[in-house]
Amino acid sequence: MTFRPSRRQLISGAASLGVLAAGGARSAFAQQGPKIVPIPGGEFQPMSIAIPNFVPGTPSDGEVGANVTQVITNNLKRSGLFAPIDQAAFIERITNIDVAPQFANWKTVNAQALVTGRMTRQADGSLKAEFRLWDVATGQQLAGRAYSTSPEYWRRIAHIISDQIYERLTGEKGYFDTRIVFVDETGPAQHRIKRLALMDQDGANVRYLTRGSDLVLTPRFSPSTQEITYMEFGQGDPRVYLLNIETGQREIVGNFPGMSFAPRFSPDGQRVIMSLQQGGNANLFVMDLRSKSTTRLTDTPAIDTSPSYAPDGTQLCFESDRGGKPQIYVMAATGGPAQRISFGDGTYSTPVWSPRGDYIAFTKQGGGQFAIGIMKPDGSGERILTAGFHNEGPTFAPNGRVLMFFRDPGGEAGPSLFSIDISGRTEQRVPTPSFASDPAWSPLLS
Repeated sequence: MTFRPSRRQLISGAASLGVLAAGGARSAFAQQGPKIVPIPGGEFQPMSIAIPNFVPGTPSDGEVGANVTQVITNNLKRSGLFAPIDQAAFIERITNIDVAPQFANWKTVNAQALVTGRMTRQADGSLKAEFRLWDVATGQQLAGRAYSTSPEYWRRIAHIISDQIYERLTGEKGYFDTRIVFVDETGPAQHRIKRLALMDQDGANVRYLTRGSDLVLTPRFSPSTQEITYMEFGQGDPRVYLLNIETGQREIVGNFPGMSFAPRFSPDGQRVIMSLQQGGNANLFVMDLRSKSTTRLTDTPAIDTSPSYAPDGTQLCFESDRGGKPQIYVMAATGGPAQRISFGDGTYSTPVWSPRGDYIAFTKQGGGQFAIGIMKPDGSGERILTAGFHNEGPTFAPNGRVLMFFRDPGGEAGPSLFSIDISGRTEQRVPTPSFASDPAWSPLLS
């Protein structure tokens, strides 16, 4: 099993790069940075940003410098908030990041922000990555950091730098140094082999967590540890498991009579909530992972499933057909009366609460289409982000700005992963080695 350095280890070795240009004018981004985040439904123009290839510290460092630059460029472009400028348009060639750029050259190509960087292989074999972020309008340096790591973690450094740029220019946390757990699917439609798989949020560094001998469904990340919970169909009833993705250690959450579905962690990672089927109905139960005690939260003759906690842990949203067809309900995390919040045409399923607490994402079925949408926790402001056949299973990035879901056209084509921001503007396919479904986004790596 391969262990990766923690974000804390990587960042603890970071050093600030001294400010090269500190003009008297306060940066426009310092005043207006958070305003570049689009308001859903409003007009928005992505920020133009120039990212020249990172300067090689030695001639042999050119390839890794270009690779890091490409990862940063792709991350920022996929966010939908930035429009990286084609390098062919650049007038100035950056050769030394310790000298302030000629900002007139970058204004000419309409760059609002500029990133300069350097990659250097050290005598001990480690890789040193340095970057500076500039406000082109004022000539001010907005950020500057240096990191050292083993060469095999260059992509991780590129993601961390991307997060630093994103946060400085938007005022919000980034989400690039994260991972996705999903169900990898191979083989013909009637005999699909389904394995748990893990990858970086951009589709790189795929590795498999199960062998495919048993059917696996609904993997979900813990918000506080490097664990996932998921459901597995083995020889008997489905079981809910915990899996440490770094050590490979696996344990059964509990043996329950009947079928268990849709496990998900509480925000503190200390509990797992799930749906247990008993006869023709299903109710919500929560298990304390320390004491293994189980508490029943709903008791209805309906099917209650797909529970998801609010980020503060005080409320739950879930899917229930207690009103005749599947709709979304909200109730206290301790149980009690539930309030229906979905009232549009069709049915609603797979609700998931945003880490920001401002939206609940869902799958909506009606008119022969499956749509991915969001609404406020009181049910107001419903907006469809994308619709078609067959979209399902939204999951939020840790900053609540982007969703991932899967689309399955049926037949032999098989499902694929897609991402879309909450404004609905930037839908794109997420690369995977084969068919893929049931994505779940990790928190920022610790």
